[in-house]
Amino acid sequence: QLQLVESGGGLVQPGGSLRLSCAAPGFSLDFYGIGWWRQAPGKEREGVACISSSSASKNYADSVKGRFTISRDSTKKTVYLQMDSLKPEDTAVYYCAAERLGGCPRSITRQPYGYWGQGTQVTVAS
Repeated sequence: QLQLVESGGGLVQPGGSLRLSCAAPGFSLDFYGIGWWRQAPGKEREGVACISSSSASKNYADSVKGRFTISRDSTKKTVYLQMDSLKPEDTAVYYCAAERLGGCPRSITRQPYGYWGQGTQVTVAS
């Protein structure tokens, strides 16, 4: 059973950066499409970024395009979400999700994911 673990969240000032990590202890995330999602209090869950299982496709929500970057390091069996120029509206719990041989459509919500992590809190405030 694939268990995803997110890390790297925390408190950061507006304009700052954080790098989130998604790993599955004991497993490689190769051959898995990965999505990063977030949910703020009182709001619906939002697909933020995705990377296909081949890493050939990457897509981002319009709200983070140009500020967030998703990447995969196969040697470390980890997928990252680099978040730069953070804004208060980026405050949310961030989740990674995985689907074996998953794709990465331009509309991130179209890709179903069978595995989800527990989430990591990101707070952007001064």
